[in-house]
Amino acid sequence: MTQGYRLTARASLRDRTTFGVPATAPWLIEVDDTAALPEVLALPQVTDAESLVIGGGSNLLFAGDAPGAVVAMATRDLRVLSDDGMQARVRADAGVPWHPLVMWTLEQGLCGLENLALIPGTAGASPIQNIGAYGTEVGEFIDVVEALDRRTGTMVRLDRAACAFAYRDSVFKHDADRYLVTAVEFVLPRTPQLRLDYAGIREELGEMGIDAPTARDVGLAVVNIRRRKLPDPAVVGNAGSFFKNPIISQAQADALLVDYPTLPVFRGDASHNRKVSAAWMIEACGWKGHRDGDAGVSAAHALVLVNHGLATGAQLLSLARRIAESVHARFGVAIEPEPKIIGARW
Repeated sequence: MTQGYRLTARASLRDRTTFGVPATAPWLIEVDDTAALPEVLALPQVTDAESLVIGGGSNLLFAGDAPGAVVAMATRDLRVLSDDGMQARVRADAGVPWHPLVMWTLEQGLCGLENLALIPGTAGASPIQNIGAYGTEVGEFIDVVEALDRRTGTMVRLDRAACAFAYRDSVFKHDADRYLVTAVEFVLPRTPQLRLDYAGIREELGEMGIDAPTARDVGLAVVNIRRRKLPDPAVVGNAGSFFKNPIISQAQADALLVDYPTLPVFRGDASHNRKVSAAWMIEACGWKGHRDGDAGVSAAHALVLVNHGLATGAQLLSLARRIAESVHARFGVAIEPEPKIIGARW
């Protein structure tokens, strides 16, 4: 072990992703101290073109081995930077696990992240995809993302506008090789503005016997719902929702509703477009519960691809492509994966 980081040759990545597929990295570099990053990135094993930074591996599918060194942020400091009684600024190192972070904020009486409970991954990965669930996106509560700009070799602080958050998107996805996220600062209110009218949250709270919910109650309700609907990656390999809900034009959505009146349609990212349910279309094409060997689709949720044990990333990718092709053939809508695919093109 070198001060600030650990270096392992020919490292297995099977346990580094929630899919649990076999993959190997020529070098795995676990970073325990952000100050060591310049030294890490100057190592001869690390090249900008082929190195990969990972968090909890919940948004990755290895369809082959890693082409270069894999850098894993293992920094885990979590603290309140300031609190004026109305809202607090919370700083989380990149390696802080996401769900414990959410529950910790709720225990501090802070609100905003409750609808994002039980999402796998780390704090550092959360802004990259602008993770979202149950009517909430993390970008709403991120004030600053701290990152190493690999282009200049300097630490930078990107405010919310500079992060360019959009649906499952950010500047960190568009310029994937430039920024290495080291920490995230959230601004979280103490007065809740609960979002209950999404995917059964209000009904779940009723089942829990709660009439006047707190933010923590909502977080627990979301945990209950997700545990029923989504397989536990510790039991069955998966990366949560594999496909993004596609955003299409208002005209195309209206035309689809003529033929498929029960298709769930939501407001898109602008007034002239709409977001449609990928899960509904996938299930309508007969894929829910489908299995090819150990590669399959969850019987509980059509958006979730699962590894029943010995599936490879290439097998899961092949299945995902077939699903997307069938949805496009039937509905004329292109669906795209949420996870980053390593070792193959979509």
